[in-house]
Amino acid sequence: MIYRFRAILDTQEDVFRDIEIEASSTMEDLHNAITQAFGFAGQEMASFYVSNELWEQGEEIALFDMSEGGDTVRTMSETILEDTVWEDQPRLLYVYDFLSMWTFMVELAEITEAEPGMPYPNLMYSHGEIPEQAPEKEFIAEKIDGEEGFEDEDEYGIDADDYEDLDFDENWN
Repeated sequence: MIYRFRAILDTQEDVFRDIEIEASSTMEDLHNAITQAFGFAGQEMASFYVSNELWEQGEEIALFDMSEGGDTVRTMSETILEDTVWEDQPRLLYVYDFLSMWTFMVELAEITEAEPGMPYPNLMYSHGEIPEQAPEKEFIAEKIDGEEGFEDEDEYGIDADDYEDLDFDENWN
C-alpha cells in the first residue's frame, strides 16, 4: 500500500509538497522525504505529533529519544507509518529544527496501490517556494476558566517587569 501525503508549511503563502511513501515505511523515512522535498539538509532535530481534525498537538514521535528516566518517547526509526496514520487518523504535525520551528501540517490524502517500477518515497508535486527563514509563530496563552485576564500585574499588585519597586537585593549571592 502507498500513502499519499500532503505536507503544508504553516505560512501565509501556499507552500506544500505531495509525497508518496510505502505504508510499511518508518516515520523516519517520512521525515527524510519531507526534509528532502523542502530542501532541508535534514541535520536538525525534528518530531511528529499525532493530531486531530483541529490540528491540535498530540503524542510525540521524536527523531531521537532525549527523555530521561522512565518517560520514554516513541522514536521515528521504530514507528511504522501504518501503525500511526490511517483513514480515521490522517493528520500529523511535523516540526523541523526546534530553534527555527519550521512547522508543517501533514495529512494523509489517499491510500493507493504501488505502481510497478516506481521508486518510493516519491515527490509527486511541489507548490510554492520555501521562505529563507521560518515563519514567526504567535503564541497565545489560553484563558483558564475563572481567570479574570492577563494583566501585567499579579493578584498582589506586583508588576513583574518593574524591578525598581521590588524589595530584594538582586546581588544577594
